[in-house]
Amino acid sequence: MSAPRLKLDAFTPYRIVALGRRMSEALGAAYRNEGISIPEWRVMAAVAQAPSVAARDVVAVTPMDKMAVSRAVAALERKGLIEREQRRDRRVSTLKLTAKGETLFERIAAIALRYEDSLLQRLPPSTRKAFLDGLAALETLERTAE
Repeated sequence: MSAPRLKLDAFTPYRIVALGRRMSEALGAAYRNEGISIPEWRVMAAVAQAPSVAARDVVAVTPMDKMAVSRAVAALERKGLIEREQRRDRRVSTLKLTAKGETLFERIAAIALRYEDSLLQRLPPSTRKAFLDGLAALETLERTAE
């Protein structure tokens, strides 16, 4: 018996990554129009979700490595969109959006949410619910498999 052959277009991890990349690229124009990159947007979204978050925690919640987060943080600081706050432990600093960063985040978040809604609304309600439930189940299984 021969070993099963991998068909990339039917391989779930590939399909999830490819879909995520296409969706991210579709939104990339909105980010670029506002003068930020996709990694910078991901950092902004993570910081907006948990104000005064440590950079290492941003790594944990974004699909980015430590160096990519570090570069994005540095770029966002230069642009005046986030700032670092020193804690008592000088080795750890927290990040927060500046007023300018909050305004930009809200503007781009509205575009991102409209994009997501425009896609999901094209699915019948039962399909949409099954997709979102299945995605949540896969995320849970992947987290607990380690």
